[in-house]
Amino acid sequence: MDLSRQKEQFSIAWVRAVVSVAGYAVYQPEVDDDSVDLGIAVRGGRGTVRSPRLEVQLKCTAEPIWQSDPMRFTLKKKNYDDLRGDDVLVPRMLIVVCVPDQVNQWLDQNEERMILQRCGYFLSLRTFPARSDGKASVTVPIPRRQQFTVAALRDIMCEIGQGRRP
Repeated sequence: MDLSRQKEQFSIAWVRAVVSVAGYAVYQPEVDDDSVDLGIAVRGGRGTVRSPRLEVQLKCTAEPIWQSDPMRFTLKKKNYDDLRGDDVLVPRMLIVVCVPDQVNQWLDQNEERMILQRCGYFLSLRTFPARSDGKASVTVPIPRRQQFTVAALRDIMCEIGQGRRP
């Protein structure tokens, strides 16, 4: 498997682990033609919206973007356009999983624990402006405090369940 595919599969596994611990379900579109790699679903819920959902675009990078705050991540303009705006039924987010340079450092495992290296960060592009500068990519700022953790995911899904857009 080439490195790009390894990053893709690792980011999927990383997000699935967080979603599983949060107690939610993951669904995967058969075709990624709308910049949606995975969907996250809550069964039932206690808010005003029953069974809230979130769709995410996953990216994985070994670039040391996590060393600055905000981090700067470059997206293809198509992904940027698909993720931004408020005209989708299911809210969307970008999740960027940062990994070490060496693949053999991505995971540390023994009988007591399994550690996935480094961290994932989320960004809602809902309020980002349309871009018409003719460039093929857009660099977005991701605050380091927006770590994609179990607690953060629960907050996001609760917000969606209350009828608000993250």
